[in-house]
Amino acid sequence: MSKRQVKVYPRFERLWHSSQVLLIMVLLFTGFGPNGLLNVIPFGPAVMFHTIAALLLLALWIFATFWLFTTGTWRQFVPTLDGLVEVVKFYGEQHPHKKVIFPLAWSTGILYMTYNFWEHLPDAGFYMNIIANLHLLAGYIVAAFIIAHLYLLTIGAGFRAHVKPMISGYEDMNLTPEQEAYLEENGPCLLKAE
Repeated sequence: MSKRQVKVYPRFERLWHSSQVLLIMVLLFTGFGPNGLLNVIPFGPAVMFHTIAALLLLALWIFATFWLFTTGTWRQFVPTLDGLVEVVKFYGEQHPHKKVIFPLAWSTGILYMTYNFWEHLPDAGFYMNIIANLHLLAGYIVAAFIIAHLYLLTIGAGFRAHVKPMISGYEDMNLTPEQEAYLEENGPCLLKAE
């Protein structure tokens, strides 16, 4: 076996992921402020920055979807039977943030932002209170999701070993001679020059 640096995260994925992290941190910081948890910036600017960050995150997701389809990288998300048993054992069920947390945050956030359009409806204030609390709950769950991610960065090989590939795109891997020959022939751009 030889130790080589293999590109595991292309530039787009690193930009996409780091932009999401930054925007979600802005959303948490500005979202918890108006709820009395972080009284660092006034309510008006907090709402403005929160709305801008939410719209930028939505635009980023739309751009990422466009990018995945135009570059053909969407194929990596299509399930195949190859290694299905191993994948099922490793991942288990779909992560709840994909089917519950983010849709809850987005739907309640949109209802929150458009309150002026439906405030005249009967019991609008009551429903707004429920929507606001559900939106805050989604924020807490997203914060817990981030804390869990940060914790996972500290276990195993350690924080630096997990973060370095996310920044550089390359990870040190022990490759068999067959794996190394395959990458040199079929994906030379995936191997960092020695």
